[in-house]
Amino acid sequence: MRVLGVDPGLTRCGVGVVEGVAGRPLTMCGVGVVRTPPEAELGLRLVAIEQGIEQWLDDYRPEVLAVERVFSQHNVSTVMGTAQASAVAMLCASRRGIPVALHTPSEVKAAVSGSGRADKAQVGAMVTRLLRLDAPPKPADAADALALAICHIWRAPAQNRLQQAVAAHKSRTAPVRTAVRKGRTS
Repeated sequence: MRVLGVDPGLTRCGVGVVEGVAGRPLTMCGVGVVRTPPEAELGLRLVAIEQGIEQWLDDYRPEVLAVERVFSQHNVSTVMGTAQASAVAMLCASRRGIPVALHTPSEVKAAVSGSGRADKAQVGAMVTRLLRLDAPPKPADAADALALAICHIWRAPAQNRLQQAVAAHKSRTAPVRTAVRKGRTS
């Protein structure tokens, strides 16, 4: 499975591609950051993010896009920018028919470090170790994007089994409805 992880942000949007399957060593295919100037008009920044994400989709042809789920923070303008960048990434993938998965920051931290409260340095260190890199990817947004991809690869098999089990249970317990026709007698 090849996953493009996206750590959304207006100024720095982290991107990283990881390939592999759960239970086997993973491989980093690429990592980077799509940058936009803070002084630029919002619409132009979103277009730049779109162009950057589209280039990553063209270059790496991922099977899935894993995006950090936006969560409430105290700074509303930061949340808005993150949500807007996230929406652009999801739009780019959806336009191509690429499935999109959302993971919370604590899910990602727990998946790669064992603790949902890990700090950026711990996540970077674990990404470095898991992908057998010489040094942590810089900036932290790039390491976070790789962590998102790793999280998705590791969690996807269990999530798929759970979804299948729920669907099977629903199909077995769905009420049987029979149509009753009222006949007329002449």
